[in-house]
Amino acid sequence: MDFEAIEMATRSAALRLAASAVEARLNADLSDHVGPALLCACGEEARYAGRRLRTVRTVLGEIRLERAYYHCAHCEEGYCPRDRALGIVGGALSPALLRMAGTVGSMVSFAEGSALLRELAGVEVPEKEVERNAEKLGERAARFEQESVSDEGREVPGTLYLGMDGTGLPMRKEELAGRAGKQADGTSRTREAKLCVVWSAEGRDDEGHPERDEGSVTYTAAIESVETKATATELAPFAQRVEREAARRGFNRARRQVVMGDGAFWIWNLCAELFPSAIQIVDRYHAKEHMSDVGKAIFGATSDLAKAWTRQRWEELDRGEIDLILAALGAHATTNEEARKCVGYVDANRSRMDYPRFEKLELSTGSGVVEAGCKTAACVRLKRAGMHWTVRGANAILALRCTRLSGRWEDFWEWRATG
Repeated sequence: MDFEAIEMATRSAALRLAASAVEARLNADLSDHVGPALLCACGEEARYAGRRLRTVRTVLGEIRLERAYYHCAHCEEGYCPRDRALGIVGGALSPALLRMAGTVGSMVSFAEGSALLRELAGVEVPEKEVERNAEKLGERAARFEQESVSDEGREVPGTLYLGMDGTGLPMRKEELAGRAGKQADGTSRTREAKLCVVWSAEGRDDEGHPERDEGSVTYTAAIESVETKATATELAPFAQRVEREAARRGFNRARRQVVMGDGAFWIWNLCAELFPSAIQIVDRYHAKEHMSDVGKAIFGATSDLAKAWTRQRWEELDRGEIDLILAALGAHATTNEEARKCVGYVDANRSRMDYPRFEKLELSTGSGVVEAGCKTAACVRLKRAGMHWTVRGANAILALRCTRLSGRWEDFWEWRATG
């Protein structure tokens, strides 16, 4: 006896039976015929023109629905009131199946998502249909992110951290026209997605260091401009995104606001623009990584001298001895490009590398949350072999992922149903 075969055959039969029952129940209800005419969106009358048949994919399989159809002779548009009531306007998937398609499309490739729906849910949704519906849903999630800004007076921790970073995503050729990049011919293969992360770290680990609070991390990300032009009348799109996330989390109401980054100038420029009173911290890991790169460039990647030189710089950094670091870098700056660039990096960020002071204030000095955010929100889904995105498609999937990862999926789904 093949138990698995019995299970799968029984499931298929049960789904077909359930689909038939739902189809019969919906088609027996004629209440969507509300009279000979309805007011059309154009302001004129739309006349009843009989019942129309439509196939809808559901979590139970395909069903065929009969709906009252109204047609407006003035604007030559027709519509079925029941489609809006059932939440299937402009789509062939039922709300429950649309939710499934959005979920798998945000987590795995569209082909894998189609396969998962077939294997786990027993429903057939072609790869292209998963893609189309996931991206369409992602565009709604992007609208939700723009419109749902209030923090609703929630309790705010004493200290809130806000981090920003960027990661390159592989793009289609038409999205890269005229863009400079790091390829040998000066072109680019990627566009940078910018990420904003907000979290709290009120807890402490076994050694007394600040530790990220469980469930406190929220994300928002997109491929969009970060620089606000001097002549602009409003903030750049990504600056507005950061401002919205800060508002949602009550960042400006926190007693201490901390902005963390890898040292990129655009981060500090945006911080000065939006959060002038925030404490600015360069992630200690990035600072040490820069010095490690210099050691390898001077002495060789596998040299013991490089390791010893780097270890000494790290110890000086932990003690806040920035002048000693600059002196050590300066000794090689005229003959080594990495050392020269690191001098500028350290000098520009010296106040942001005052780690002894930050430790006394019991502040976190590592942006592992941001680094993990880039991987979690973007890379693991959008940066896989063979993938090439449009800006529209990438931003849609980023919006879906950030909505789910930030614990806002149910709020979004409720907003979508009523918006």
